[in-house]
Amino acid sequence: QVHVVESGGGMVQAGGSLRLSCVASGSSFSAYAMAWFRQAPGKEREFVAATDWSGGSTYYAESVKGRFNISRGNTRNTMSLQMSLLLPEDTGVYSCAAGRPWSTEDHYRYGGYSYWGQGTQVTVSS
Repeated sequence: QVHVVESGGGMVQAGGSLRLSCVASGSSFSAYAMAWFRQAPGKEREFVAATDWSGGSTYYAESVKGRFNISRGNTRNTMSLQMSLLLPEDTGVYSCAAGRPWSTEDHYRYGGYSYWGQGTQVTVSS
């Protein structure tokens, strides 16, 4: 059984920072890409950031480039998202995902990932 668990959400003022963490267990995640998606109330889920299985390649949504940084831990089954200069529009439920995307483009897609956490709330106040 595969489990993906997020932590680190919370409430912060605009301009502040938060760090999200994700731990995956139950399988050999050294070969899995990991990603963050988010969903704001009344909106579609959207891609935020991803890292390939090695941590050597990272991918970001245009809206978070330069503000967010994704990284994998030494054990490869952990992953973090450092979020800085947060904006109210960053508010949403952030979900961690793990999987084996077939292509570079698949790293940006919901369908590229097989395992999902339950999500953690991030609220940015203006």
